[in-house]
Amino acid sequence: MEIRIVPLSEGEKKAKFTDESKLGFGKIFTDRMLLVEWKAGQGWVDARIKKNEPFVLDPAALVLHYAQEIFEGLKAYKWADGSIALFRPEMNARRFNHSAERLCMPEVPEELFVGGIEQLVGLERDWVPSAEGTSLYIRPTMIAVEPVVGIKPSDHYYFYVILSPVGAYYPQGFKPVRIMVESKYVRATPGGTGEAKTGGNYASSLKAGLEAKEKGFDQVLWLDGVEKRYIEEVGAMNMFFVYGDTIVTAPLQGTILHGVTRDSVLTLARSLDLKVEERRIDVNDLMKDIRSGAITEAFGSGTAAVVTPVGALCYKEECLEVSGGGVGKHTRTLYDTLTGIQTGKIADTFGWIRKIA
Repeated sequence: MEIRIVPLSEGEKKAKFTDESKLGFGKIFTDRMLLVEWKAGQGWVDARIKKNEPFVLDPAALVLHYAQEIFEGLKAYKWADGSIALFRPEMNARRFNHSAERLCMPEVPEELFVGGIEQLVGLERDWVPSAEGTSLYIRPTMIAVEPVVGIKPSDHYYFYVILSPVGAYYPQGFKPVRIMVESKYVRATPGGTGEAKTGGNYASSLKAGLEAKEKGFDQVLWLDGVEKRYIEEVGAMNMFFVYGDTIVTAPLQGTILHGVTRDSVLTLARSLDLKVEERRIDVNDLMKDIRSGAITEAFGSGTAAVVTPVGALCYKEECLEVSGGGVGKHTRTLYDTLTGIQTGKIADTFGWIRKIA
């Protein structure tokens, strides 16, 4: 599909940031956005890159009442030679369409998803920051815009992409976080939308996250929604535990997001001659293994923070340190190698990097 470029006048362009150390995360947005519409009987129509500006939505738009919405998150990096690189965007396209299928939404052709992002980022390349730890965050989204108050799949959708120059997700940098195992609320149940990247999953997690922060924790570690016994995700990240030279993570069984960074961590770990296990992890066994020292490290993975070390994990009334409260050697190696590939400091032998012309 051809994407139309709507010219911007100089007066429509925003002043760019001058201090990359103060970018924060997700608060600044670039001049342009990609917008494509899907209409019943027509399919995808009117693809254009235009000024990033508010939508005018009917108050009855389905997304506002029944939350028919999905999104993705990926990053573009400015390398030392000035080139711009994307990290595994085709994986995000496939996961986006997996979410779309679950929410009864139309799939976006992979060439439109990836090609549209490449064109948009190419036009906005001056917005990509270059300081250590910075990147251009990319947010593809689809929303149902048909104006009808009735529970049904929409006949009209917007697929759009916005861009945000960002600093580190955690302002304190690559430091261990304190995690609270959530024993009251649940994130997802079998047959639900846990493996779809949809806003309702995140809205329902807010209460547990706020209560954890009030108790002095950084994130919530979710248990399964049936027995409240098996480890699932941590916050909005996939969770990993290290037993010596073996990395263990929960299996993908319909309630856990198919993390792009998760897949990258597992692939990278195998290439470093680490053993990988995808299996159910009982929280009681987990605490016992931390107590005994069998678990030597713990970390989460996700697009925003890449790899986040866990320094302490608390379940009910018991709090235990992991890695002596510091960063484990395998966690550090995985973080350094993965970010090194993303930023061009380490050669990409996996075919993960996609350069923007």
